Amino acid sequence: MQYVITTATKKIAKLKKRIKVIQGGTSAGKTIGILEVLIDKCQAEDKPGDVTSVTSESFPHLKRGAIRDFLSIMQGQGYFEDLRWNKTDYIYTFESGAILEFFSSDQPSKVRGPRRKRLFINEANNVPFETFEQLEVRTTDEIYIDYNPTVEFWVQLDILGKRTDVDFVILTYKDNEALQQTIIDSIEQRKNRPGWWKVYGLGELGEVEGKIYANWQFIDDIPHEARLERYGLDFGYTNDHTSIVAIYYYNGGYILDERCYQKGLSNKQIADILVNQPKALVIADSAEPKSIDEIRSYGINIQPTLKGKDSIRQGIQVVQDQPISITKRSVDTIKEYRNYLWEVDRNGRVLNEPIGIYNHSMDAIRYGMCSLTPVIQRQDFINNLPRFKPLSKPNPAR
Repeated sequence: MQYVITTATKKIAKLKKRIKVIQGGTSAGKTIGILEVLIDKCQAEDKPGDVTSVTSESFPHLKRGAIRDFLSIMQGQGYFEDLRWNKTDYIYTFESGAILEFFSSDQPSKVRGPRRKRLFINEANNVPFETFEQLEVRTTDEIYIDYNPTVEFWVQLDILGKRTDVDFVILTYKDNEALQQTIIDSIEQRKNRPGWWKVYGLGELGEVEGKIYANWQFIDDIPHEARLERYGLDFGYTNDHTSIVAIYYYNGGYILDERCYQKGLSNKQIADILVNQPKALVIADSAEPKSIDEIRSYGINIQPTLKGKDSIRQGIQVVQDQPISITKRSVDTIKEYRNYLWEVDRNGRVLNEPIGIYNHSMDAIRYGMCSLTPVIQRQDFINNLPRFKPLSKPNPAR
C-alpha cells in the first residue's frame, strides 16, 4: 500500500518546538502522519544509537494501532527489511543505526528506563500525566502528542498555555486526502449532532454528549477464580464486524474479554472460533435465526437473545447496573465503550436510543448480560439477605 503524503503529514512536519501537540477529529490521519515524520527522521537525520519511542496506554492498543500503521507504512514505501525488525521486543533498526521502539505506558520499567532522543505518545488522553512527566524528563529532543479532544485533560491543564516550548495544531478529516469517500460521507452525516461534530468533525475540544457507559475498570488479565458465564455474539459480515465477547463473573462484578472482532466471517468460521474457546452458552442476535441454526449444527451451544419492546434500553440498564471490568487486550471493545453514545436530536437534546455505530461489541455484551439477569437477581437477593446473629448457646446455670 502506497501512502499519500497528506496535508496532515505536512502540517505535522512543520512543527518545530520541543513538544508538538496534535489535536484532531476522527480519521484526521494524526497517527500515520506522525509515524511518517518519525520514520523520515530516523532514516535521514539520526545517528547510530539514537532512539525514538512510541507509547500508548497498553500493548494490545499499540499492536492494533501504531505498530500496525508503522509496518504498513514501511512495507508500502518499500523500506521494510525483515531482519531489521525485532519481533520479540518490537524494535526496528534503520540503516542509519537509529532505532524505533514500541512499548506501553503501563510498563513502569520502560517508563522510568533509559533516555531517548524522541518520543511519541499516541492517544495521550488515555495516558496519566505522571507517566508523561516520567517520559518527558528522559527525552532529550522532541515529543509528539496526539489525541481526540473528547474531554479536557492534562494537555489543556498543564501543557497548553503553561509552557513556551509547545507547538499546537488541529487536524480534521479534511486534512487526510487518503480517506475513502465512504468514510467522509459517514462523518458528514453527523453534522446535525453538535457535540459529536465539534469533537470528531471539527477536532475541537468538547464533551461528547450522551455517553452510555462509564467507570469500567481496565485489567491486565482474567483472575483464575473468575467463572465463565456466557459469550455474547453480534453478527456482521461486509460492513459490520462480528463481535464475540466472553463474560465472566468475579467478586461481585463481571469481566469482559473480547474474543473476536472481525469482518467477513462465515458462520463456519464463527463456529471454529467458538469451538476453540472454553465452553459456555452463546447468546446471539435473534435477527439471524438461520445463522444461529447453522452454528448450532457445528456443535455450538447457542441460543438467540430475547427481544421485545424496549429490550435495548432495558438491556443497557442491566449492563449499567453491574460493576464491569474489561481486559486491556479487548482493544476494539474498549474503543466502542468510549464511543457508545445516546442519539441526540438536531437541538442537541439526548434521546433514549443508542446510536447505530460503535455498537457491535456493545450489542454482544448486552445479549450475554441480559441472559444472566436471573443469575444477577439471585446474587443481588443473596447479597441483600438480612444478616442474623447466631443464637447464643443455652446457659447451663439456668
